[in-house]
Amino acid sequence: MSADLLNMSLCEVAQAIRRKRVSSLEVTRACLARAKAVQPTVNCFIAIEEDEALRAARAADRAVKRGAKLGSLHGVPLAHKDMFYRAGRVSTGGSKILRDYRPTVTATVVERLAAAGAIWLGNLNMAEFAANPTGHNEHWGDCCNPWNTAHITGGSSSGSGAAVAARTCYGSLGSDTGGSIRLPAAANGVVGLKPTYGRVSRHAILPRVWSLDTVGPLTRTVRDCARITAVIAGADPLDPTASAQPVPNYERLLDRRIRGWKIGVPRNHFYDGIAEDVRRAMEESLAVLRSLGARIIELDVPDPQHTYQLTNAIGQVESATIYANWLRERPQDFSLVVRTRTEAGMLVPGVSYLEALNARPRIAAEFVRQVYGTVDALHAPVMTMPVPTRAETTPGGSGEVMDMLARLTHNTRPINFLGLPSLAVPAGFADNGLPVAFQLIGRPFAEDVLLRIGDAFQAETDWHARAPTS
Repeated sequence: MSADLLNMSLCEVAQAIRRKRVSSLEVTRACLARAKAVQPTVNCFIAIEEDEALRAARAADRAVKRGAKLGSLHGVPLAHKDMFYRAGRVSTGGSKILRDYRPTVTATVVERLAAAGAIWLGNLNMAEFAANPTGHNEHWGDCCNPWNTAHITGGSSSGSGAAVAARTCYGSLGSDTGGSIRLPAAANGVVGLKPTYGRVSRHAILPRVWSLDTVGPLTRTVRDCARITAVIAGADPLDPTASAQPVPNYERLLDRRIRGWKIGVPRNHFYDGIAEDVRRAMEESLAVLRSLGARIIELDVPDPQHTYQLTNAIGQVESATIYANWLRERPQDFSLVVRTRTEAGMLVPGVSYLEALNARPRIAAEFVRQVYGTVDALHAPVMTMPVPTRAETTPGGSGEVMDMLARLTHNTRPINFLGLPSLAVPAGFADNGLPVAFQLIGRPFAEDVLLRIGDAFQAETDWHARAPTS
């Protein structure tokens, strides 16, 4: 029975709890048992909160029994990247410096999930201070890919991707500053949404780069992703960058045809250096969308290559500002890689930083005008190569490793600079047996468009239903 429970989607298990076909306690116990079973090899958790999760599950079942009004996530176990603050609870940020840190505030997104009835199962592993795209972490141990533990999970939301794929929970929150939701979603074979900049509140969340950080869900299905996004999105008086743009009922907009919709395939940049097995998966996914009546249109997009230098100026300066005191007072408590990357921001001229910030709205507006005047969404690989091994991406100074890391984020970083929404969707497997994914990229606040296309694709395929055996 527990295996059947663990393979249900978030929406399916929420409905089963609501209809009293299963109890939240059964579901939570199954998730906890699975988490304990995979933790020694996958290392996706920093902390499992068993006692509190079981207490919350019993309370959820009592609410069902007495006929209380139930939220859309009632009784469903979730686990989250260890950077979403809860007052009085440890939140490490994947670091040594915050190993015992207990914030005095609670993140808005955490409060919204709790109001919808979700259960907090535990805190998930992540890259130190959300600062690398692989899943390596010398303080808490590397998070490993459940499909093959010799391979990376992608980062920095490494535990989120691995935990959802390994069936330890039904969904997770991650953050994305340069690909940190989409990379682990792609590497682990799950769905991940990087929303439009400002779509989701960032109040009481460990920052990496104020101007680029976004928060979004990783789930098994697009429908699950739509449900969580509807819960966490929207204006927040505690976060002035959170948009007041109305939040649609994303889930209700699914199951509609995409016939006649125009999906763009970039002729430039996004397919540079693509591996043949990844290209094959991309072509097969486009064939599915074409069979659903979508029009596939090849087009040139404004070259995003120049955004890397601008992104570096913004990211380095802001991260150095955020962590400046610790860099001065506790430099030895950073890993060498994170310290080196963060200290670099102290050498960036203020003029370069301000020029990058000022150029951003103009470049983003031009991209939107040229692309979305022609198509409804762009389609591109998340990564142009199969998921590499941990050995191939171990942080260090060699040019080969640095080139590999640059390739990992080649297709994700520009989207953060542009502030656009992007949805990673499983699309098969590479020749090495690891998952492959495409991303759908939309105009600002067009998450509904991306979710509809992704859901239509998943109605015709079963890649999202495949689970690792580890």
